[in-house]
Amino acid sequence: MHALHALGKQSILCIMTSMTGYAYREAALESAVVCVEIKSVNARFLDLTVNVPPHLNQLEQKLRALVCQKVTRGKVDVYVRVKETRVQETVSADVNAARAYSDAIAEIARALGKSDDVPLALIVAQQGVLVVERACDIEKYWHMILPPFSEALDLFCSDRAREGANLQRDLLAKLKQLDECASFFKSWQPKMESFFKEQLVQKFTELVGSHVDENRIMTETAAMLVKYTINEEIVRLQSHLAALRAEMQNATPGKKIDFLCQEINREINTIGSKNQFAEVGAAVISAKDALENIREQARNVE
Repeated sequence: MHALHALGKQSILCIMTSMTGYAYREAALESAVVCVEIKSVNARFLDLTVNVPPHLNQLEQKLRALVCQKVTRGKVDVYVRVKETRVQETVSADVNAARAYSDAIAEIARALGKSDDVPLALIVAQQGVLVVERACDIEKYWHMILPPFSEALDLFCSDRAREGANLQRDLLAKLKQLDECASFFKSWQPKMESFFKEQLVQKFTELVGSHVDENRIMTETAAMLVKYTINEEIVRLQSHLAALRAEMQNATPGKKIDFLCQEINREINTIGSKNQFAEVGAAVISAKDALENIREQARNVE
């Protein structure tokens, strides 16, 4: 028990990160307000989406690279918004396009028997009539966005680490429950042997009286133990649990935990199928419940 407690403390010091997290950062600058939002949920691999204003698409790859340095799994959505208070834009008119739209709309009006007096508002609303050009110094925007983005990314990683620590505590608690079930199974091994022997002695005594052949009893007991013994399953179960405990101290344990849980589940099912005792059956149910919790929680681990 003390060893398990010490191991639990040691494991919590190891890095385990959740795939779910959230962060938001806002920076008010002289000419703009930059808002950065990062959120993630579970995914088998890294599924990263970076949303930036259209005129800043050149920065998308740089932002993706920063996220990829710190995140390896999960569906991650990044939103960068820039609300500019002073926008330098030039607006020019394409007169030829305006004239073409005016002529075409007037022609449609005449064909429908309507007035061919085309409102100016309708013409200038057409695509390409007014051309807006924004002065875009990409390096200037990069230096505006980078500080709040870096802060948001750090907060996001901290949030995932905090949730990862909670996951780790829960996983270790369920692992302890599995350890206790495995120890319980092992403690019942000699009780099973004694029970089978007593059953056989009683059966032979009813058949032949007090003249019971001890060798026959031992032979029959051994035959029953071959059929119902769970010693090999217990050995493999404890071996898998040790591997699972070691994997929980790994920085990226997510995928292997699921594999080990499959192996542990196989041994618990075999023990349950061989079981002849209500007490062992209750421990099998407890072990399966703890294992299912581990499998569910492991899906949240990066």
